[in-house]
Amino acid sequence: MKSETHKSLPFYQLCGMIFAVGLAGCSTSGQKDPSKDPAVAEAQARITATELTAYCPPVTIREGTAIFNNYGKAPKAPENLIYQASVADQSRSCKRADGALTMNVAISGKVVPGPKFSPGTLTMPIRVAVMQGSNVVYSKLYRQPISATDTSAAAQFIFNDPNVSFPEPSAKDVQIFIGFDEGPDDTQAKTKTKKKK
Repeated sequence: MKSETHKSLPFYQLCGMIFAVGLAGCSTSGQKDPSKDPAVAEAQARITATELTAYCPPVTIREGTAIFNNYGKAPKAPENLIYQASVADQSRSCKRADGALTMNVAISGKVVPGPKFSPGTLTMPIRVAVMQGSNVVYSKLYRQPISATDTSAAAQFIFNDPNVSFPEPSAKDVQIFIGFDEGPDDTQAKTKTKKKK
């Protein structure tokens, strides 16, 4: 996924500067520099190699969910289109702790105004689901607000779910799906069922 453009230093350069300043500050203390200890250097190398090769499940835009056409309550016809939203790219990152794998899953896309478009805040249904084999281990439907004020130009958007968490898999059999979902909200459906009882 493309990161936001800004004029600050790249992350690796910023880290390099902090590291260099830290070393300069420590060099006057008279203490031994721990970074020069062969055992420490070897341990750091092992950790880095492990992190680089660690399994981070892929993210897929499920077929048929990359585009969302909103017609409101009108018939689905071109002249009644309010807007069309589409996903352009996806990304993810992984971290491990206490036997769980937590992922930050993100997508970027755009919203194109239709004939019935009115400037304001749009709400798009985006679902993130995790499949392990044939089992659903995580599923959440979001109502993502998007500000769109220009009737003649597309509006860009970025969505992310930083809390996709599930037990760390022992095999590489996990798939992350993300996309638009016009279906019912599972959470709301479960709540209504409980109230009826």
